[in-house]
Amino acid sequence: MSLAGRRLLLLVPTLVGVATLVFAFLHLVPGDPVEIMLGESAAPADVATLRHELGLDRPLAVEYVRFLGRAACGDLGRSIAYRMPVTRVIASRYPATLELAAAAFLIALVAGVPLGVAAGVAPGSAVDRIARGASLLGACLPTVWLGPLLVLLFAIRLGWLPVSGRGTFANLVLPATTLGLGMAAVLIRLTRATMLSALRAAHVRTARAKGVPEWRVVLVHALRNAAAPIATVAGLQAGALLAGTVITETIFAWPGLGRLVIQAIDARDYPLVQGCVLVIGASYVAVNTLTDVAHRLLDPRLRDG
Repeated sequence: MSLAGRRLLLLVPTLVGVATLVFAFLHLVPGDPVEIMLGESAAPADVATLRHELGLDRPLAVEYVRFLGRAACGDLGRSIAYRMPVTRVIASRYPATLELAAAAFLIALVAGVPLGVAAGVAPGSAVDRIARGASLLGACLPTVWLGPLLVLLFAIRLGWLPVSGRGTFANLVLPATTLGLGMAAVLIRLTRATMLSALRAAHVRTARAKGVPEWRVVLVHALRNAAAPIATVAGLQAGALLAGTVITETIFAWPGLGRLVIQAIDARDYPLVQGCVLVIGASYVAVNTLTDVAHRLLDPRLRDG
């Protein structure tokens, strides 16, 4: 069986585990979810109706099997707040989250990898000090603090960019930058470390002894060897971006899946919360699986093994 086929087979039990945790979130939390959603003064008939819709009037094992079967078919229930299937609500918000995560990922790659390469090529130089300082600053600044700071500076003080919303490139700049700077800091440090190690390799010394131009030594011989760990960490960070947009989307009123989770929690819409968590978890697992496959394809030692 091919590598991709083996990884896809391993993906199935992982997704089942994610679905099990999501199921437990609704059924095993302290208290009665129906009373939490409707309030203690709700009519008994309304309580009984909602309990039946959520499947809380059936044995736990029966409902668990039913939930897995429906989830496998793409049925995540019906949203109480939006009065429509959960899958439709999520489908209307998921593209916004993908757009934000992709923009943040691009910012992190463009800012992190070249700066890390430059720092690794010239350790101890001014560029290296700037890169290390930027990576330390990016790693220390929490999103919940960085986002409002960027809004205060670029939206309110300078008036260059809009505060919130989605629709234009200008709306994307601040939330994508807020989300991408933390990942850029990780990539700077990782790229610098891997380049320092790659430039000490025997084949790099041989290439320099043969008179190969320095730019070719760096880009072809060193960076090629450093690409596998960089791609692996970048892929893991991409999965984290999809799962970590809640704070950023809330700060900038970005109409994505992260903000939808907060709205569903506020509305006590348990089916929608359940569906959002399941989709976010499945997205993270899928990205990690693709990253693992890419790492094995980039590294001949793993591929041959």
